[in-house]
Amino acid sequence: MPRFSVIVPAYKVQAYLTACLESVLSQSYEDLELIAVDDRSPDACGEIVDEFAARDPRVRAVHLARNAGLGAARNAGTAEASGDYLLFLDGDDTLAPHALRAIADRLKETGEPDVLVHDHALVDRSGERVRAAFTAQLTEQGPAPFRLEDRPGLLRVPAVAWNKAYRREFVERAGLSFPPGHHADLPWTYPALTVAESIATLDRVCVHHRRSGGELLDTAGRLDLFDQYDRVFAYVDRRPELARWRPVLFRRMVDHLSAVFTDRDRFPRGTRAAFLRRARDHCRAHRTPGHPVPARSRLRHTVIRLGLYRTQRLAELARAFARRTARPVVRLARSLHTAALRLHYRVQRCLPVREDRAVFTAYEGRGHGCNPGALEEAFRTFAPHIRTAWVARPEHHHTVPTATRRLRPGTAAHWTALARSKYLVSNTDFDRRTVKRPGQVLVQTQHGTPLKHMGLDLRERPAAAGDLDVEAMLSGVDQWDYLLSPNRHTTLTWERVYPGRYTTLPYGYPRNDVFQRATSGDVRRLRECLGIPEGSVAILYAPTYRDYRRTQRTTLDLERLLRRLGPRFVVLARAHHRHGGPLVSPATGRVVDVSDHPSVESLCLASDALVTDYSSLMFDYANLDRPIVIHADDREAYEAARGTYFDLRSFAPGAVARSEDELIDIFATGHWRGSRSTQLRSAFRERFCPYDDGRAAERVVRHVVLGETRLPAVVPLTERHPVPSAAALDRSPSATVPRPASHTAVAETL
Repeated sequence: MPRFSVIVPAYKVQAYLTACLESVLSQSYEDLELIAVDDRSPDACGEIVDEFAARDPRVRAVHLARNAGLGAARNAGTAEASGDYLLFLDGDDTLAPHALRAIADRLKETGEPDVLVHDHALVDRSGERVRAAFTAQLTEQGPAPFRLEDRPGLLRVPAVAWNKAYRREFVERAGLSFPPGHHADLPWTYPALTVAESIATLDRVCVHHRRSGGELLDTAGRLDLFDQYDRVFAYVDRRPELARWRPVLFRRMVDHLSAVFTDRDRFPRGTRAAFLRRARDHCRAHRTPGHPVPARSRLRHTVIRLGLYRTQRLAELARAFARRTARPVVRLARSLHTAALRLHYRVQRCLPVREDRAVFTAYEGRGHGCNPGALEEAFRTFAPHIRTAWVARPEHHHTVPTATRRLRPGTAAHWTALARSKYLVSNTDFDRRTVKRPGQVLVQTQHGTPLKHMGLDLRERPAAAGDLDVEAMLSGVDQWDYLLSPNRHTTLTWERVYPGRYTTLPYGYPRNDVFQRATSGDVRRLRECLGIPEGSVAILYAPTYRDYRRTQRTTLDLERLLRRLGPRFVVLARAHHRHGGPLVSPATGRVVDVSDHPSVESLCLASDALVTDYSSLMFDYANLDRPIVIHADDREAYEAARGTYFDLRSFAPGAVARSEDELIDIFATGHWRGSRSTQLRSAFRERFCPYDDGRAAERVVRHVVLGETRLPAVVPLTERHPVPSAAALDRSPSATVPRPASHTAVAETL
């Protein structure tokens, strides 16, 4: 008896059926049977099913005598099933990698529930995947298993069969079966949830469901909704103990009918009125008061329940009129606002520059951090007479220290600060409309040692250059007064790809000062804040952005990596700031997504090793003298699209893996922290970390603001004492690192 019976009906899905069946058979959890049901499809689905059955003994091919529809095909597959649990997939869906293992683990963890509800992602025609918007209902927090009355919000999760696993004995005991019709999932899903004695949830995408547009204009498919809801209420009426769910199901039905009715693309011209009349009669037949309707939904419910077609049409016309009239008004208001700001900026530029003001920003409006963040702190420490301000979008204002003024981009206060502050500091370019005035000092910090091609070198890399405006870039460079550099390689590269009259300051990167100031106690506190268990080995996984990819999904299976390495390892997954979202979704178990964490320096301090590909973070991380492993599984594609200044394999900071299996082997064998890796890291540090001794920000402020010429000498690399990792702390619990008396505590900084 297999653990899972995966049932796949197939009808007119020959283009996707192979991928569907492969996604099941390639699962890391292999205790399954795959029942593929050919619903007498006129294309090659039947042949594909037979090919898979001949190739793999876990596949059972079922051929129906005639085309019977989705419900009948699923019933035929259920009759053949022998697994503990039933899972349903449409023929153009796919199982996510390792989905069955995650489901099996959750079933065991929650005591073999009748129904397990998991998440899914929708796949559009272009192949883009978007996770469903019901993740809050699938939280694994709280007791499990439970009954529906404990989590009634599950009824708002899409009522489909393929986002759940069902215990086969429960299905037989409850007498569940799929009816004919387009919406056969409804009379299956709602009865299953309401009669289940135990339910559990899994907050993980297990199914990629392809959205088909072929039935949007099928009127019969829309009208089939009424027959299916008749079956739902008939099932409830046959079981008196389910009477309490009638008001909730009535509310769900009205919501569903309203959603269908308001989507005008679902109906041919002239059929909406007939649908609304049918909906009105249906609501009268099944009306069950008792479940409150939110104020925002009352109008829609009233239209459906009373069949107010003309009222709905008038409301739609009013909204359309409002949209048409509002657009020009909004455009006019925006134009006037922009003109007023430009005038305000021109007026402010005529006023004197304020010698005691400095304005900072990073990554075009993100939070306090990187080199500008470290310099802003140094301004307050070494030049306290300078009043500092930070430009950030409102959602990042919480990261700005309370002693620093917060500015929103595009406001009058923002333009005033740009016009009248003496010091302008950023790691990217300021707004291109910014005009640097005589007397202003612009410090360009950049944000990493260049491994990939930058600046003028991108002219030969169209995939990476995008809409790069070379003239605008050079105009921005002409405004720089100072450019920071952490090593000779960076100095030579910046001065070639960003040619200008600025002065290079080879003082190190201010953002790396914290690595020399931290103590073992700081490391412990950071790990506790991140929830890293004591004694664990924390791997910081930080891949860079791929210019040649439309989507930025990581190719590294972090769950598989941790399963192979054992329970001692955890992964902190951080996406590149251009990624646009979390690196892993959802983050579960020992994989923690830290993409939104405001300080990458804190993450470096809290980790024991770094796994990256071509990210400049490796150059900063080398200051910690902790293991670095390169995972470069797409080197040829990356170098062809972006280009690199040197071959990372020949001058690597540690072990190099060309595949996921090699990466696993590097950690499993201990090579990640072996003597060879230590030698590589030492040579890497010597080349790229000569100035990062913890006083880079101080040197910049003393030179640029205070005008000092005798600056603190750089501490040689051999005399520095990097903060120990957690692994070192385990070996020497009393280990500490001296903290220079002239610096504030790193705990306060972070």
